Amino acid sequence: MSTTKPKIGWIGTGRMGYEMAQRLARGGCDITVWNRTRSKAEPLAKDGAKIADRLVDLAGSDILFCMVATWADVRQVIAGPQGVFSTAKSGGGAPPIVVECSSISLEGSAELREILAGFGSSYLAAPVSGNAKVIKAGKLSFVCSGPRPVFDEVAPLLKLIGPAASWVGDGELARIVKICHNVFLGVVAQSLAEITVLAQKAGVPRHAFLDFMNQSVMGSTFTRYKTPAYVNLDFKVTFTPYLLRKDLDLGLDAGRRFEVPMPLASITRDLVQSMMGNGMTEQDFATLLLQQARASGVELVPEKVEVSDGLH
Repeated sequence: MSTTKPKIGWIGTGRMGYEMAQRLARGGCDITVWNRTRSKAEPLAKDGAKIADRLVDLAGSDILFCMVATWADVRQVIAGPQGVFSTAKSGGGAPPIVVECSSISLEGSAELREILAGFGSSYLAAPVSGNAKVIKAGKLSFVCSGPRPVFDEVAPLLKLIGPAASWVGDGELARIVKICHNVFLGVVAQSLAEITVLAQKAGVPRHAFLDFMNQSVMGSTFTRYKTPAYVNLDFKVTFTPYLLRKDLDLGLDAGRRFEVPMPLASITRDLVQSMMGNGMTEQDFATLLLQQARASGVELVPEKVEVSDGLH
């Protein structure tokens, strides 16, 4: 990367995008941010970010990041009638590098790569592992695919956002890694709910059980940062059931495409759907614990015990 600061464009300041863009702004980057609801992006101005009124205001970026919810959103903000590339012509007037961090399908990612190639822009797929709390703790990780020279150029920016950035190859390989990651997330969350309820119904307090689990060989960053939710029933959203269902569907679609049976993923998807059908849609997906407790004849109450999330 040259010694001149690249002009960075950023699309999306939801729970994840805001924290990611903020780390770049606080790192001294020349960053301009756009969000559909402008007021959600405006607080970033105090960190040094510029706020764009229109997506096309980002067309002069050297590197464009995108962090939105779905492939339909990605397509709209990049190639839609009012999108960043709406005034660009083939071979000019568009960001030369696009880094797309959203969780989208293999097919959507491949289509985006083709669209960008038509404008002469390079594309790095860079989905992430973590949530807003993980970003704040400086522990976000990226998995990236696309041209290796593009990854090498963008890597210093990625590491301002989170310490880990892995390149797994060309094309859309990062997308399949992210899909596999989020399927595992759902399956592990359901499994953790089952064993936690089993331990409690047998007489073990949740905080004591999870303290042991977190210090055992089975403990992980995930089990530790979900412990406060499982112990004290604080289901403030980090990842919604809607988004988990979407990613489980992507995983099952990939399983069909590559002829891989995924019975645990399929069952977990049905359990997430059942939870949503019972009205548990607006809190964190860790409410799988509540559904498991009800199915087990257990009424949960907050244990009101201070427990660590393992992030600090």
